[in-house]
Amino acid sequence: MTQHNSKSAKKQVLIAGGGFAGLNLAKHLYKSKDYDVTLLDKNNYNYFTPLLYQVATGFLDPSSISYPFRKLFRKKGIQYRMAALEKVDPATHTAVLSDGEMKYDYLVFAAGAKTNFFGNENIERNAIALKGVDDAIKMRNALLNTMEKAAKTTDLSERQRLLTIVVAGGGPTGVEVVGMLAEMRRHIMLKDYPELAGAKGGIYIVDGAEHLLTAMSGKTQEETYQALEALGVTVLLNTRVTDFANDVVKLSSGVIINAKTLIWSAGITAHTFEGIPESSLGIGKRMKTDTFNRVEGLEDIYAIGDISIQYTDPVYAKGHPQLAQVAIQQGRNVARNLKAIAHGKKMKPFSYFDRGDMAIVGRHNAVVDLFKHKVHLRGFLALLAWLFIHLVSLVTVNNRMKTFYNWAVAYVTKDQSLRMIFRP
Repeated sequence: MTQHNSKSAKKQVLIAGGGFAGLNLAKHLYKSKDYDVTLLDKNNYNYFTPLLYQVATGFLDPSSISYPFRKLFRKKGIQYRMAALEKVDPATHTAVLSDGEMKYDYLVFAAGAKTNFFGNENIERNAIALKGVDDAIKMRNALLNTMEKAAKTTDLSERQRLLTIVVAGGGPTGVEVVGMLAEMRRHIMLKDYPELAGAKGGIYIVDGAEHLLTAMSGKTQEETYQALEALGVTVLLNTRVTDFANDVVKLSSGVIINAKTLIWSAGITAHTFEGIPESSLGIGKRMKTDTFNRVEGLEDIYAIGDISIQYTDPVYAKGHPQLAQVAIQQGRNVARNLKAIAHGKKMKPFSYFDRGDMAIVGRHNAVVDLFKHKVHLRGFLALLAWLFIHLVSLVTVNNRMKTFYNWAVAYVTKDQSLRMIFRP
């Protein structure tokens, strides 16, 4: 199946990926008079990545953080196609998709990144990753199934193994996941599973760096460490997970942890595509781009978000961090530049405005660094900032209302009612 260009004089913009970068690019080209815009994504919905862990732990429903592209793009002049981009032929401006081909005038890669297991097949096979809604549902099912098994067994050592969880990776995802798991164990487990009163089993977070949340301020790192310890989490730093098989987690320190569950949030690597030369790829397989996000060595091809890396910003000589705000701002800037090209105007280079970093640890411990760590917030004020930023970042009012309601119930009752095992 080949899609041909329409008879209109508009040029064709093809966006591969509907995450933060791709969606914000599309939004700023709504009802464009200059371009026909098509967004490709293998999923028929956009989802809010920073809250995946709350779906995985049963605090939010998948629909609270997701929204269908076709409904989002109604009457907006944006076409959606459920497909994956597999190969590109820059010479003929042809994109080969999982269900056919498309011609383009401008191709924008916004396909994000995938979990990096660093070549460890045992970890890839046995650990739980968290990069999409499917992963979140899989993780929720796995955690609940494990709890059910622990409640039934009379073997105390087996019960301890089932109730032991290791989280690899001390970035925002790892910290937020482990904090939520600790809250569940403290406030929910015995309500649902009275059989587990007095049961043993630990929650660990393991990271190879000297501190948790390495991108944030020293004050934030220390407060996060203390908050996790107060929740009963064992923090292991300067340590890596080296293997996971037969319910045994092996660490670089030589320590062995008997655990049923390993949650992997220790690294990501960019998606790669046939037709993009190796010379155009940088660290982590990210596409090297110029200051306008054009892929080096290729014409009319751009890359934005996690899949791109720029070495042109002196403030970020090793490339911008793979964060939502970078992706959002790059999507907007490329949209502005495409409009400039259509009207014969000069493009503007991308300049990243750092709005700050934040993380939440459990129910009410939040840490926020603003203005390149010059302003630090903690406690209730930080929690309100975290809640506000995440709510306003959701795609629609409907998403915001659902999420706020679920958060309010969980905060007041220290409980929630989304712990169902739904099997595909």
